[in-house]
Order: sequence, then C-alpha cells, then structure tokens
Amino acid sequence: MTKKSRFARVLDTIEVVGNRLPHPATLFFMMAALVALLSWWASAAGLQALHPATGEIIKVRNLLDADGIRWIYTNVEHNFVEFPPLGLVLVIMIGIGVAEGSGLFTVLVRQLVLGAPKKLITASIIVAGIFSHLASEVGYVILIPLGAMIFHALGRHPMAGFAAAFAGVSAGFGSNFLIGSVDPILAGLSTSAANIIDPEMNINPMVNYFFMVASAIMVVFVGTWITEKIVEPRLGTYHGTEKPLEIEQITSKEKKGLKWAGWGTLIFMAAMAWTIIPENGLLRDPETGGILRSPFFSGIVVGLLLLFFVPGMIYGIIVGTIKSDKDVIKHMTHSMKGLGGYIVLVFFAAQFIYWFNYSNLGLVVAIDGAEFLKNIGFTGIPLIIAFVILAAFLNMFMGSASAKWAIMAPVFIPMFMLLGYHPGLTQAAFRIGDSVTNVITPMMSYFALIVTYAQKYDEKNGIGTIISLMIPYTVIFLIVWAVMITIWLLLGIPVGFDGPVHMP
Repeated sequence: MTKKSRFARVLDTIEVVGNRLPHPATLFFMMAALVALLSWWASAAGLQALHPATGEIIKVRNLLDADGIRWIYTNVEHNFVEFPPLGLVLVIMIGIGVAEGSGLFTVLVRQLVLGAPKKLITASIIVAGIFSHLASEVGYVILIPLGAMIFHALGRHPMAGFAAAFAGVSAGFGSNFLIGSVDPILAGLSTSAANIIDPEMNINPMVNYFFMVASAIMVVFVGTWITEKIVEPRLGTYHGTEKPLEIEQITSKEKKGLKWAGWGTLIFMAAMAWTIIPENGLLRDPETGGILRSPFFSGIVVGLLLLFFVPGMIYGIIVGTIKSDKDVIKHMTHSMKGLGGYIVLVFFAAQFIYWFNYSNLGLVVAIDGAEFLKNIGFTGIPLIIAFVILAAFLNMFMGSASAKWAIMAPVFIPMFMLLGYHPGLTQAAFRIGDSVTNVITPMMSYFALIVTYAQKYDEKNGIGTIISLMIPYTVIFLIVWAVMITIWLLLGIPVGFDGPVHMP
C-alpha cells in the first residue's frame, strides 16, 4: 500500500508538470520565436560548420536581420501549404472517414475479437487493438471498454481485458500489420528533416513496414504473456458490483457487408498489384522499371485512401449506412471536421520547422553534434537505445506524437544521417519510445476517458490504478523492443521499403 501511494505521488507530479505545459500550437510558436533569437545569437557569434558531404562552410542565418524578416513575412503561407504532412493527412483521412463513418471499422474490431477461440481471446483483443490504431478513436473509445466487457462475460477479471486492449491500441503506434494515417505524418516530418542534409531524399510512409510487422507479432505474444502471467494473477477474482453483459454479436446484414467489403478489398489489391508486379506495370518507374522509387510508392497515400474508401463504400451500401452520395460526402466531411485542431497545430509547427531549416541551426547542430559523438565514441547500439529512452521520457510530458516528432526530427535525423544511419531507423527508434509509455502517461489524450472506463468496475480506480496496472507492459515492451532494434542493427535488416539501417 505504501509503494502504491508513493508511486501515485510521482504520477501526480507528472500530471501537474504536464498540465502546466502550454498548448502544442502555443509551444510551437514559442519555439519558433526561440529559433529566431538563437539564430540572431549564433549568427553574431559566428557559429559555422563544415559540411562533410560537400565541403561547404555552413553559416547560421539570422532570422532577425532585414533579409530574415523579409523571408519570414513572405513565406508564412508557403511554409503552411508546403508542409509535407498536411496534404498527406488530409488526403488519407477522406478514405478513413468513409470506412469509419460506414461502420466498417467498428464491425471489423468486433468480428476479430468475437470470432476468436476462448484460448486466443487475449491475443485477439491485442490484435484488434493493433489494427484499431488505423483509426485510433475506435480503439480507445470502443475496444478498451469492449475488452473489459468480454473478459467479464467470460468470467475473467474485466480490468485484465481492459489492460490487454489498452496495451494493444497504444502499442499500435509503433507496430502494425497495415499502414495507417500516422505513417504519412511521420514520413512527411522525416522527409523535411532529412532534406536538411539531402534535399532530394524522400521518406515514404512504408519506410518502417518490416519492423512494424515484426513488432506487431512481438506485441501480440509478449502482451498476451504479460496479461495472463503478470496482470491477471495480480488482479485475482473480480468482486465488484458490475454485472457481466451480453456481447452483441455480428448481425447477418453486417456479415454480408463484411463479406462483400472483403471481396472488394481483394479486387482492389489485385488491381494495384497489376500496376506494379508486371515488368511493364503502369506504376513502375517509367525510366528504370524499378519499384522502390516508382510512382506506386511516391503516390502511396492515394493507394491508402482507396484501400479505406473502397471497402468502406461497399460495406456502407450493403448495411444501409450509405444510401446516396450525400452520405459519402457526410462521412468525408465528418472526418475532416475532426482535423481542425490538427490544421491549426500544423500552421505553427510548419513555421517552426521552416524557420529552423532556413536558419541552418539544425544543420550546424547536426554536423557538430555528430562530430562530437564520433569523438567520444558514442555511436551504434548505445546511441540508438539512448534515443529510444529519450523519446519514451518526452512522451510522458507531451501527448502528441506528431508534435514531438516535429521537434525531434529536425535535430536527430540529420545528426544520425551524418553518423551513417538512415532516417527510417531513427523514425523506428522514435516510434518504439513513443509507444511504450502511452499507457502510463496522463498526458495521453484519452487518459481521462480511460480512467472513467475503469471506474465502471470500481469507483476507487484512478490514475494510480491505471498506471500500476500498465507499468508491466511499459517495462517489458521497452526491454524486448530494445533487443529487437539491436538485432536489426547487428544484422543490417531493412526496417521497411526503401528503409535500410545505414545510409546508402
């Protein structure tokens, strides 16, 4: 009891500190202002660096001199409109809006969970959590209480099902079997950061795919073991007043909708395969005939849009949630309505990123930082693991993954590129750190809602209860994931498509 109270005080401190942070948009504005001040100071101090690739002397540009102010004034709109993640997210959310609005996402999660054998129910809930990250609100809002309900209906402790679902949904950020909306966001930010060193480099949304799939398999097995061997035994038998509920089964109409949506998805995937598998495929590189740097991958966001749109459209027509073009547009519009806060955030994030790039501060810091790390011998596996831990720590205080990556990418991607590591590896390491602490940080957007869900089974359940319940997942996932990325480094396995561990 004493340990729990002490731990709760630590969590309270984290919550207070986190709540005192300004809104992410305000934070980006403040950081942009700080970049301007630092550029003035660094320029006056004559800070510079020798570019290792070109031999060019890189000097810091002053954002507060006449040229700098003119550049800021004339590029505000450009910075916003040309910010890579903005268009990517808006495009893919059109497809996700149809799939989510039609009810396809919800019924897929229910089917995946309810169709599994009882012995595999824990694993199936975690798998559903991973898949639900394609539309994170579905996972946090629907799957976590559903996981608790299923366990309760099976005579198991509901909080164990709650924990398994929560772990799966949160771990889905760094592990998945499919590409989701977060991948284009991160890839866009990584591209902007990589362009500091190599203006021609483009990071595609599938750059972490191989590592993601392997991580997803790990999360399922390790998450199941944690739930059944550590969390559930600790909880014991449920003695609360909440009565088990009947789990709503998939209706015949929903089954029909899933069937036809599945056939539609297969036909669509076959059509896409036809454009790239044959040597004369339409979406292969027209000059080289290659695949990795082909129109297929450069336009993968359109493919992802259609991957969600096609089955969502078919399902909606079959079950009746889409009766006309007006319903389709309504679902698209609804998904866009939820992006208002993101668009405002992007406006300020874009200014920060482009100001940072224009000033050359990131380039100078990256070159000098890389040289320093080389001189002290801090490279390789210790460096990558230290970066994972740093990302995990920052996640405790700042909930938005894209906001954190927008801050970290311009510094660490160029630095690691100069040390010989591909941006895909750096991004994968960030995703590990940002996944493992999602379940224990009160700064996570849905944490308050999750506490409310837990109080359904015991009104005394609070933040400390949730954190103590989820800490085993954080610790063990971090250890196993660190081992995984170490193996990737030692063997030189690509982390994804066009995502080698080391710079070419």
